[in-house]
Amino acid sequence: MTARAWAELLRVSALFTVPGDALAGAATTGGRPDRGTAFAVGASLCLYEAGMALNDWADRDEDAVDRPHRPIPSGRIAPGAALAAAGALTAAGLGLAGCAGRRPLAVATALTATVWAYDLRLKHTPAGPAAMAAARSLDLLLGATATGTARGNPDPRPHRNPDPRPDRNPGPDRNPGPTARRAVRGFARGSVRDALGAATALGAHTYAVTAVSRHEARGGSTAVPLAALAAVAALGAATARGQRHARGTTAAPEQRPLTPASRRIPASRVLPAVLGAAYVRTAAGPLAHAALNPSPPLTQRAVGGGIRAMIPLQAALAARSGAAGAAAAVMGLVPLARTLARKVSPT
Repeated sequence: MTARAWAELLRVSALFTVPGDALAGAATTGGRPDRGTAFAVGASLCLYEAGMALNDWADRDEDAVDRPHRPIPSGRIAPGAALAAAGALTAAGLGLAGCAGRRPLAVATALTATVWAYDLRLKHTPAGPAAMAAARSLDLLLGATATGTARGNPDPRPHRNPDPRPDRNPGPDRNPGPTARRAVRGFARGSVRDALGAATALGAHTYAVTAVSRHEARGGSTAVPLAALAAVAALGAATARGQRHARGTTAAPEQRPLTPASRRIPASRVLPAVLGAAYVRTAAGPLAHAALNPSPPLTQRAVGGGIRAMIPLQAALAARSGAAGAAAAVMGLVPLARTLARKVSPT
């Protein structure tokens, strides 16, 4: 009974939607997931669960009326224990982010402040959905800033002089020349730009789902699920447009010469489209049902579908950055999340 109560408090079935944030963020850097990415995943999991525990602690009086079966109002978990768990998980998350470097720690600190502000103050205000969207966006940026930094290298690509002559190539251990430094600065700007784009997409989806969740206890809203459905359709179309850039090249696709092979539809364009369709399929059906019949059960189902849809969205964002392997790894979490959601509600 105690284990199940904690599983309900922490909403462990929604936990599988978290690792994809860091992996999608890592994909936008053009590098491979590394030890820093692993620290970011661990920090994200801890901070997410801290928010879940803090959420139920802050809502214990409201849940006593609307959801008396929740762990705290039902008496299965003491309020002090939930608050202590939130504090311990927060400290663990910040510690793991610190292991990845100063920049990831700064992002994790901002993420922590956003989570605590949302649960304690902003949740029931008009700024609530925006705060939750900011938290998810920061979670993706945590993965982007952590990747490559655990080795002491702020950039995931080796610093090499592009000049092929041996006497002009300082190698990865020497100080690069002006040309290489300019290339590194340009790559860093591109990485930040790509990470911000992916973070904005994930934040927009989170905003839509959070807006719907504000009606899940009592239902009654048709306009909000319809607006969320439109947002899902727009995000699905945006992520299905194909890879933003090819790894290891700066030439845009339209600038490369056409060959018989290049006229074929590449996998980098097909995979984001497939994953974008999976994202829309996961979120759109429950939202449409909630719009047609805005009852509490269907609204809660729409929220659950929106939470699960984060996984294919994260995979689509990773694939759009050219990280097919990361996208496949993220999609591997779908059956686990689906199976556990049958036992523990994600909402």
